[in-house]
Amino acid sequence: MSALRGLDPKEIAPADVYALLTGCVIPRPIAFVSSLSADGVANLAPFSFFNAGGGNPPSLVFSPVTSGGLRDKDTLHNVRATREYVVHVAPWGLRERMNQTSAEYPPEVDEFEAAGFTKVASTVVKPWRAAECPIAMECRLFQIVEHGQGPYHANYVIGEVVYFHIQESLMKGQRVDSASLDAIGRLGGPNYTRVTRESIFAMPRPGAPESPAAGTKP
Repeated sequence: MSALRGLDPKEIAPADVYALLTGCVIPRPIAFVSSLSADGVANLAPFSFFNAGGGNPPSLVFSPVTSGGLRDKDTLHNVRATREYVVHVAPWGLRERMNQTSAEYPPEVDEFEAAGFTKVASTVVKPWRAAECPIAMECRLFQIVEHGQGPYHANYVIGEVVYFHIQESLMKGQRVDSASLDAIGRLGGPNYTRVTRESIFAMPRPGAPESPAAGTKP
């Protein structure tokens, strides 16, 4: 094993710290988020700082990081204003169109139209769903937690899932078949990975080790 390099984030430029994080924390699932501005303009954008938070109630968290130019994402502005959004999973077949929505479009541009996604009405919230995505989770905002300040600081958007839309062919009982989803994940820089059936392996959680019976001598 090669030597470890020690790095103090306080001595590194924020952009380089961000690059370190995205290279270390891999693979990351991608939240493909639709939202509406206060004026009703639709927005669609991917975020790889994303994960589930709990099941009761079902919660998700994603973080639209403030840019190096101190610009907050349109998605963050929209969620602050309307408190509703939809988190999609965009699989391998949608990777190019999903990536297109990450371009720096001005706020008045509708990314559904720019990237060729079809709008479908949601069931509970106002933001549109993307018809092409096999999974969509309608969310209401619980809280936004800012961590830090200045360029590249975190904005944790914590939301409650109020409705699920899951493609029937992905379901096995009440569970999603991960292999059939054909999901992609983000790595560092422009790199991604793909969850294929061949890349999945099972590792059941072990039971607790048995402790010696009370009073038994070693």
